[in-house]
This record gives sequence, C-alpha cells and structure tokens, in this order.
Amino acid sequence: MSKAKGKKPQRSGSNVFANFDQQQIQEFKEEFTIIDQDSDGFISEKDLKDMWASLGIIQVDKFCAEMVKVSPGQINFTSFLTFMGETLADTDPEDVLHNAFACVDVQNTGYIT
Repeated sequence: MSKAKGKKPQRSGSNVFANFDQQQIQEFKEEFTIIDQDSDGFISEKDLKDMWASLGIIQVDKFCAEMVKVSPGQINFTSFLTFMGETLADTDPEDVLHNAFACVDVQNTGYIT
C-alpha cells in the first residue's frame, strides 16, 4: 500500500473500485498480475503454487486449494479487489501502523530488536 495514504477502504455500494484511490487500485493490479502466473486473468491453485515457488516456498496443493476456496467463483481482478477490501476493512490505517512500528523501532533501523 502507498506510504503517502492512510486511507482505509470504505464499504459504499457495490462498486468496489470506488472504495480505493487510483494509486491503491494500481498497486492491487500489480499484485494481482504477480499472482496470476499464467496471465489468463484469473488466479488459480496452480497460479498460487507457482507464485509461492517463485518466492522459494514449496506449498502443498491442499494449502493453495484452501486459498482459492475463499472465493465463491473464479478469482478475477474485481473479486480479488473485493477480497482485499473486505480483508483491509478492519485494519488500522497505514499511518497508524507506521507510527506504532516507530514506537518499537527505537533505533530507527526498520527492525524490531
């Protein structure tokens, strides 16, 4: 998410795109593209397994299948964005999280020691 914005997604009607600013939508689109390994416009179990493998993590099929089951249908960008909005709806704004981290990063190293 953007460091400049601390905007939380708001539930307003059925247009999920109205819940995010353009920069946030672009960031989610980039994330979706990284996960959609075969570039077919949908996230599948194989896409998830391949994405994890690209990070050096071997996931079992069951794990990826459970991730895909979260969606009632195929996961296209709109359903991905809806899922992200629902997931982020109950989180603190980004600036609050940064400030909380800064409180425990007393040496300002970017790490908690």
